[in-house]
Amino acid sequence: MTAHPEAHDDVTSAGLGAEVRSLMQAHWDDTRGYCVPNPSVYPHLWLWDSCFHAIVWAHLEDERAPAELAAVLAGQLDGGMIPHMRYGPEGPDTWLGPLPQVSSLTQPPIFGHAARVVHERGMEVPDEVVRRAVRAFDWLWEHRRTPDGLLVIVHPWEAGNDHSVRWDDWGAPGRTPADYNRAARTAWNKDQMRHVRFDDDGAAVWSASFVAAPAGFNALTAFSMAELGALTGDPRLVERSRLLAEAIDQHLWNAELRLWADRAVVGGGPSVSSPISDGALGALVTSDRAKAEAALSQLDDPGRFGAPSGPANVARDHASYDPATYWRGPAWPQLNYLFGVALARWGRAEDAARLTRRSIAAARTSGWAEYWNPETGEGLGAAPQSWTGIVLAMAQEHLR
Repeated sequence: MTAHPEAHDDVTSAGLGAEVRSLMQAHWDDTRGYCVPNPSVYPHLWLWDSCFHAIVWAHLEDERAPAELAAVLAGQLDGGMIPHMRYGPEGPDTWLGPLPQVSSLTQPPIFGHAARVVHERGMEVPDEVVRRAVRAFDWLWEHRRTPDGLLVIVHPWEAGNDHSVRWDDWGAPGRTPADYNRAARTAWNKDQMRHVRFDDDGAAVWSASFVAAPAGFNALTAFSMAELGALTGDPRLVERSRLLAEAIDQHLWNAELRLWADRAVVGGGPSVSSPISDGALGALVTSDRAKAEAALSQLDDPGRFGAPSGPANVARDHASYDPATYWRGPAWPQLNYLFGVALARWGRAEDAARLTRRSIAAARTSGWAEYWNPETGEGLGAAPQSWTGIVLAMAQEHLR
């Protein structure tokens, strides 16, 4: 493994907390009641961004944690779906469904985990937030579940990693820096949304051109349901999490890749099984130690995802690997946080601590960027980005 310099401070010191607090404070909007991920590039609320923000606020012992979480769930549709975006006053910059204030798509439902973290850090999670979260999981279970027990997404952006290599066979732009531009993304999204079917309340429920069962989305849903079940004592959530975890192991485990891999349902092709780091997220919920160890060991393997500044999102030995292009290889702080949780779950404390130190160093080197080159730590995307403050939670959890 190529050596990487450690963070330029004691990473457990108050210095890191002060840096993160400054980052979050700069992006907090009192009027809206949430952090904008980046004021100029991302001036709206995104579902999983704000869930990570709530976790960061909780680790700062700041009462804005439950407020941020409530803001995520405040956009809930009548049927129960949580939109992946709540638009700011600027309005949407591309068409994401028939609703004027929110999108018709969703995103990984991290709010169950965020609620548990907020509670465990000594803050009250409002009853209304819990009720909305339970209804959101009910909606996914009722509207997005296949006969074999998996959950599906109906637009690539619902997976959280928008233009991943795994969507190549659906024709998504982004294979090169040149074709990843706003015009190409807008045109492709417009074409995708033409095929989406909406429920009466505006929620997207199916697509004639794109439906997939992503390993990461399924794992994060099962994990977050279990977390909310543990917080509330709701046996139904715990049981549904168990059933979903079993379906993930049964239908998405790829023995050749030693990862959980996505499944194409409508459209797509072989690219859906590309080796991406999301394929290790099943370790959050599987009961199979052998599968968990096989997947997690690749995160630090230089022949696979292991890189000096944290796990690459695409395997470094894959033909599509590009460490500087959006979702074609860069490292992502929110994924590193989740990998740390998975590593800790399986007793890999040293691995979690090493990942944490690399993540903190890269966050600082990159200027608290949205994502970064895993080989060099060079910042990519929007900078600074609020969710990169999640490295504080990693430090407090894994460097104690």
